[in-house]
Formats: sequence, C-alpha cells, structure tokens
Amino acid sequence: MSQKIWAVVIGFLCLIIGYASLQTWEVQGGVAGKAVPLISQSFASTRIRPGETWKVYLNASDPSGEMKNFFAIINQPGVGQYPLSTIRIKKENRKELSGYLYLNTSTPVYPLNFVNLTLSVQVQDRSGNFGEPVVFSLSINSQFTQEDPPQGIFKEEALGPVMVRLKTVAGKH
Repeated sequence: MSQKIWAVVIGFLCLIIGYASLQTWEVQGGVAGKAVPLISQSFASTRIRPGETWKVYLNASDPSGEMKNFFAIINQPGVGQYPLSTIRIKKENRKELSGYLYLNTSTPVYPLNFVNLTLSVQVQDRSGNFGEPVVFSLSINSQFTQEDPPQGIFKEEALGPVMVRLKTVAGKH
C-alpha cells in the first residue's frame, strides 16, 4: 500500500481509539479512574393527599466519600419548572446515606387537589461530578393515600426539604 493509504488508516485507527478512550473517561465521571456519586435505590409514592408531606426515599453512596449536595427540580404542567432546590448532605453522610427528602404540599389558601408534577433528583460530589438523575411522578388528589416504602431498604431519616412552594395554577400560590 502507498504511504497515503497507510496514513489514512493509522489516522482512522487513532480516531477510533481516541473516541473509545473519551467514552470510558465520561463513564467514569470525567476524571480517569474516579467514580461519580450514585443513587443506588429510590422510592416515592406516586400518589398523596393534599397537605401531606411527600417523602422521597434514597440510598446513595460515593466511594471517595465526597457527596456534597442533592439537587432537586420540580416540573408541573401549567406552571412550569420551579427554581432549583439544593439540599446539603451532612458530613457524616458523605460516603453513604439512606433516608428521605421531603416536600410540603400544603398551601395557605388554595388546595392542591388534582395537581400532577415530576421531581428530578441528582447527587453532586465536592469535585462537581454529578450522578445520574432519578425522576419521580406525583399526583395529588384527596382520594389518594401515600404508600409506605418497602421495609428494610431505607432508613426513616430526614435528609432535608425540597424548598419550593407549590402552585395550583400559574401565578397563584
């Protein structure tokens, strides 16, 4: 083969190897060999009554013991996305934790009956790496009852509140 063909073949092989290396690097959290924090198990009831406190159970870990924050985002049809809620992780829980985040669904004036929303939760470590998000759906209706989590999987420990005030319709609190 001519030198030009060899140069193209070698260049193509370098491109493939470089791409494969980049994919491995991204899977490992952006820093070669460094794992990202992980929410390994989660549970939240998909239905609750208005005024109940919604509990979102999580088991999370970080091999390097550097979990720093949970980030929670709520989207509600007809209202849109609420501001980001940041929940700090206590120092003693930075390697491994089990418990629940919670959201207050009571409002001072307007009842939240027939409201639907989604909650997305991610964990971040001290280096700024994020674990994969977990997403939960919720329907609020006076006919519903909140389900309990499976027994023996999660601790009954409050990890912190999702700090938003839910709305019944756009513009009303």
